[in-house]
Amino acid sequence: MANFITSTQLDANRRALEKDRRGETWMRLKLASPAFLVVAVLMVLPLMVLLSMSLFGLDGQFGFSNYALFFSESVYVQMFINTFWIAFIVTAICLVLGYPVAYLLAILPSPWSGLLMLAVLVPFWTSGLVRTFAWLIILQRNGVVNKTLIWLEIIEKPLALVHNMTGTIIGMVHIMVPFLILPLYASMKAIDGNLMRAGANLGSSPVHAFFRIFLPLSLPGLVAGTIMVFVMCLGFYITPAILGGGKIKMIAQRIQESIALYPTWGPAAALAVLLLLMTAICLFVSLKIVRRLTLGR
Repeated sequence: MANFITSTQLDANRRALEKDRRGETWMRLKLASPAFLVVAVLMVLPLMVLLSMSLFGLDGQFGFSNYALFFSESVYVQMFINTFWIAFIVTAICLVLGYPVAYLLAILPSPWSGLLMLAVLVPFWTSGLVRTFAWLIILQRNGVVNKTLIWLEIIEKPLALVHNMTGTIIGMVHIMVPFLILPLYASMKAIDGNLMRAGANLGSSPVHAFFRIFLPLSLPGLVAGTIMVFVMCLGFYITPAILGGGKIKMIAQRIQESIALYPTWGPAAALAVLLLLMTAICLFVSLKIVRRLTLGR
C-alpha cells in the first residue's frame, strides 16, 4: 500500500511539473509574441510577397517562367558565380586583415586600444557612397596610388585599378573589414589572458599557445564575423557599380536592371529568391562544417 501511495504521489508530482512546464512555455510564448509579430511583418511577409511576385511571368500568368529564364541563359549563372566568388575573395581578405587588428585591440592597454578602435569606427561615420567615390579618385589613372608608384619608379605607366575586379574588391574590403573586426574583438576580449600564461608556464611557445588556446576560443566571433561579411557582400550594389565601371556585374545590379527593363517585377523577384536560397544553403553548409570542426560531429 505504501508503494502504491508513493507511486501515485510520484505520478501526481510529475503531472504537476509537466503542467508547470507547459504553463511556463506558454508564458514565454506570450511574452515573445510581440517580437514574433514584428519579425512576421518585417521579414516573413515581405518574403512571401517577393515569392509570389516571382511566380508571375511577363505575360501575367502564374508559373515558373521567371526561374526558367534564369536557367536558360548562361549569363545569369555566370553572374551568380561572380557574385559568390567576389564575396569569397573579399571575406578572405577581410579575415587576413581583420584578425590581427582585432587581436591587437584585445591585447593592447586601454589608451592604445581606444585609439585603434577609433580608427576602426571612423569609416562608419562616412557614407558608403562617399567612401566609394573616394576610392575612385585615389585609384584612378591620375590618382594618388598611381602617381606615388610612378614617383617611386616602381611602375612606368599607370595601373588599371578601377573599373575592374581589383577596384571592386578594394572598395568592398574597406567597407567590410570593420564588420569582421567588431564581433571578433568582442569574442577575443572575453578570453581570459591567464590561459595563455598558463600555457607558457607549461612549456608551450607563444605560437603554439596561440593556435591551441587563443584561436579555438576566438572561433565563435570569427565565424560570426565571417558569415556577416560574406552575406553582406552578396547584396552589394553601389561599390561594384561605381568601381566596377559596368564591367563587374553582381546580382544586385542585375536585379535593379531587371526592374528598370521589364514592366513587372517578376524576373527581379526570381533573382532575389534564388540569391536568398543559395545564401541559405551556403550558410547551412558553413555552419555544418564549423560544427564538425569545433565539436567533432
